[in-house]
Amino acid sequence: MLFSYRILTVILVIFAERGEMNQKACFFIGHSDASERVAPAVFSAIERLISEYEVDQFYVGGYGSFDRIVTAELQRAKVLHPGIKLYLVLPYHPAERPFLLPAGFDGSIYPFDVAPPRKYAIIRANELMIRECGYLIAYAKYVGKARDFTEYARKHGAAVFNIAEEVE
Repeated sequence: MLFSYRILTVILVIFAERGEMNQKACFFIGHSDASERVAPAVFSAIERLISEYEVDQFYVGGYGSFDRIVTAELQRAKVLHPGIKLYLVLPYHPAERPFLLPAGFDGSIYPFDVAPPRKYAIIRANELMIRECGYLIAYAKYVGKARDFTEYARKHGAAVFNIAEEVE
C-alpha cells in the first residue's frame, strides 16, 4: 500500500492571545491502548462539535492507538466537511526530531516558545493544547494520564466530551 506524505511545513497557529481558549478548536486525549470500538463514538463527537459548536480546527498527537483512531475519524469528517482543519501536535521540535507530515493533515504545530525537558515534552504539549483549545474529546475510561488530563481540562474551563461513557 502506498502512503502519500507531504514535506514538513510547521504551521504556527496563532490563537487569539496566548492563554485565551480558542472556541473553534478541539484537542484529543485518550488511552494509548484504545480499541477500534471507540471509533464510532469519536466520529459522533467530532460531528457534534462541527454541527452544534462550529468547531473547525482539530489538534491531535501522533502517539498510541487512540490518536490513530482520531486521525482516521477526522479524515472521514473532512470528506463531509472540507472546511475543517487537522493539525498534528509535535511535542518535540522538528529540527530535533524530523518527520514527514502524514497525508490528510493541514499542518503541524510545535506549541512551545521554549522547549521543555524531553521527558516532559508530551505532558507539557498536552497541557498547553488543553489550555488553548475550548473543547476536548477524551477517552478516559480508567485511572491514568488520560483521566488526569481530562480533569485538567475541566479545571481549565474546556468543554469536555468523554466518550468512555458511550463505549462498552
